[in-house]
Amino acid sequence: MGTVFSRIIRAEIPAYKIAEDDRYFAFLDINPLKAGHTLVIPKQETDYIFDLDDGTLAGMVIFSKKVAAAIKKAFPCNRIGMAVLGLEVPHAHIHLVPIDSLEDMNFRNPKLKFSQDEFSSIAEKIRSKIDF
Repeated sequence: MGTVFSRIIRAEIPAYKIAEDDRYFAFLDINPLKAGHTLVIPKQETDYIFDLDDGTLAGMVIFSKKVAAAIKKAFPCNRIGMAVLGLEVPHAHIHLVPIDSLEDMNFRNPKLKFSQDEFSSIAEKIRSKIDF
């Protein structure tokens, strides 16, 4: 069956895709801290990010950097915060969150609620800024 993220990669579960290549997949977090909050995952199903081989981990960070640049263009902010928590889903992932203060990265903050149309619009706004 695989993790929920593996099922998203295989399109068994819908997601608001931002970017994809042969090794990585980026999509909107459905429980976002801010508009534009995106998850980046390797297509290789590995629970703990530091169990990834060096090349996969380095590639994931480089892929994330490109996605982060697009998020920042789509949602102007001070920075794109990056977090690796790894407890919510047993599949390595990086959170990319547009931030203007440290408080914006507080995962105890209430999560935002968006309609399907709003999520689609957010995803399209970021996709239009991707430069691969």
